Amino acid sequence: MALHPTSSGQFDDADIIRNGDTVVIQLESKKQQALTVRDGEVLQTTFGALPHSYLIGRPFGCKVLTMNSRGYVHALRLTPELWTINLTHRTQVLYAHDISYIVSMLQLQPGKVVVESGTGSGSLSHALIRAVKPLGHLFTYEFHAQRAKDARKEFDSHGIGDHVTVTFTDVLKTGYFLENVADAVVLDLPMSEKAIVHAKK
Repeated sequence: MALHPTSSGQFDDADIIRNGDTVVIQLESKKQQALTVRDGEVLQTTFGALPHSYLIGRPFGCKVLTMNSRGYVHALRLTPELWTINLTHRTQVLYAHDISYIVSMLQLQPGKVVVESGTGSGSLSHALIRAVKPLGHLFTYEFHAQRAKDARKEFDSHGIGDHVTVTFTDVLKTGYFLENVADAVVLDLPMSEKAIVHAKK
């Protein structure tokens, strides 16, 4: 097997696609697919087969021909906006216009600490992490065990696991296990008013 550059994620400044990166494949003008690049695997598209090895070592945003040059796709760098469009919906999600408003109103910037109640599908979480990294941190809480597990796995695979702590708990009952650390708190869960008493800490 050929040696290829290997990634622990792609929310960094790397210019090329590495083995292990999650990329967004632009198939048609309105059709995209998130793909974790794994050397040796093949993506079947309407334009023909696309071996993952065709992507490795190429720059993000490049045009990549499929096997036998039957067609081509574009390999896009993963961003919170593209992830929101292509993620698996575990819950209802917020989209770019709402997320940008939230980030703006919270005045988030690198170094800030954010507490999020209701990780859900992780759509907002990705944007919050981008806003506060590299020195800030997101503490996100999810009361559904599998959703918390899936979100943690995605954060790690996207290379942002060091900037987020995922906790499986019902904050309405347990609170946040934190005091005097948060610059901002996001309440996105049922009966969120009951979490205010904990958020004030």
